[in-house]
Amino acid sequence: MNVPVKVYSATESHDRSSHQVDSADGARIRYRRVREGTDTEVEFSKIANAYESESGEQVVLTKEDLATLPVNKSPEISILEFVPIDQVDPIYFDKPYYLEPASKSPKAYVLLAKALETTERLAIANFTLRNRTRLAALRVIDGVMTLQTLLWPDEVRVPDFDFLNADVEIRDQELDMASSLIETMASDFDPSQFEDTYQVELGKLIEARADGGQAFSETEEEAPDDDSEVADLLAALRASVKSRGREVEDEKPPAKKAAKKAPAKKAAKKKSA
Repeated sequence: MNVPVKVYSATESHDRSSHQVDSADGARIRYRRVREGTDTEVEFSKIANAYESESGEQVVLTKEDLATLPVNKSPEISILEFVPIDQVDPIYFDKPYYLEPASKSPKAYVLLAKALETTERLAIANFTLRNRTRLAALRVIDGVMTLQTLLWPDEVRVPDFDFLNADVEIRDQELDMASSLIETMASDFDPSQFEDTYQVELGKLIEARADGGQAFSETEEEAPDDDSEVADLLAALRASVKSRGREVEDEKPPAKKAAKKAPAKKAAKKKSA
C-alpha cells in the first residue's frame, strides 16, 4: 500500500540568535579557513574531508567521492515491521517529523493511522535523509502520523558506573515512603504548564541592557554544602510527604460547615478553702 505524504519538521528552536564580538568594543569576530601554519585562505569549494582508516592512515574524500556511495536515494519511507510501542525505548528517539497526506483523498493515510492506534504498535521504517540512510519509528500523535528518526544501536552508549555493582541496602520503610511521595506528586503530563525559563530571563536581560539598565538585582546565593548529606533518608522522606500533603490540603477549597453554638457552661461552684 502506498500512502503519499509531505514531510515537515515537527520542532522549532526559540533560542536567541547571536554572533561573537570583541568584548572591548563589540567588533564582529569573523572566521577564515586558512591552511595550517600559513595565512593562505582556502576556498570553500576546494575543501575536502579527511577520514582516518583503521590503520590510522589519513584518507581524503572529496564531494565527488562521497557522491559515489551506493546510498538508496529513493524518496519512499519503507515500512519494515510493526512492533509494540513499549518495546522502543525513548532513548533511541531523535528528531520528529510530521507527515501530511499528499493525495486528494486522505483515506489511506487515516486508515494507517487508525490501525496503528488500534493495535498500539509502531511502524519501524527506513528512508534517506541528506544522502544518509536513517532508521525511524512511525507513530501517531493527536491523529497525525509522526516520523521519529531513531539512533542506531551503536550510537547509544552502555552505562558503566561503579554504583551499579555496589550492594546498596534499601529498607522497606524507605521504599514505602518514597513511593508515597511519588503518589502525592502524581499528575497528568501537560507540557503547556512549563516554559523555557532560561530564554525568558535571557530576553529580560537583553531588553534591559538595550535600555541601558540592569535586569536583575545582584544577590549571591549560598552555595550548597557538599557535606550536608541527609543522615536519615527515611526521616527526610517523611518530612517531604508531610510537606507535600500540607500543600495539597492548602490547594483544596475549605469545606462549608454549619456553625454550631457551643452549649453555655454552668458556672462552677466555689469550694470553701
